[in-house]
Amino acid sequence: MSTINYDLSKIKSFIFDVDGVLSPDSIPLSPEGEPMRMVNIKDGYAINQAVKHGYGVAIITGGDTEGVRTRFSRLGIKDIYMKSKIKIHDLNDYIQRTGYKPEEIMYSGDDIPDYHVMKTVGLSVAPADAVPEIRAIAKYISHCRGGMGVARDVIEQVMKTQGKWMNEEAFGW
Repeated sequence: MSTINYDLSKIKSFIFDVDGVLSPDSIPLSPEGEPMRMVNIKDGYAINQAVKHGYGVAIITGGDTEGVRTRFSRLGIKDIYMKSKIKIHDLNDYIQRTGYKPEEIMYSGDDIPDYHVMKTVGLSVAPADAVPEIRAIAKYISHCRGGMGVARDVIEQVMKTQGKWMNEEAFGW
């Protein structure tokens, strides 16, 4: 049973911010000043399952590190927007290129740069520790903090609702 107050049968695409959503919002820096992000393995599994089941999956992040691109490419994500200055522009590009309608898209963000995207998509999701302005507009606030399973939480609920969770493809990478 889903705890999300949205018609999850509509969702065909998942889009995620990285910092504060797929990784914690506090990150160590390398000696060269590069952010070194942690990722959640269960998020990765759920993202990979979504890709395998034909959902659109994308990343829209202001960050620009090769580690982020490598991690999410390996999970099967092809639409990775890095150095996003104004995220709504990248969302509009994604919609134009893929043909998804806003009501078919879930977007998860945690901070002010995600605001316009979250107001545009059908299902807006915030981590439990998102800033107040984002929690105020989110249609669903995950019980998970950023980097601690937000993607798994929402993808699993959508796929269960659509009867796509725990099928034969679930038992392998």
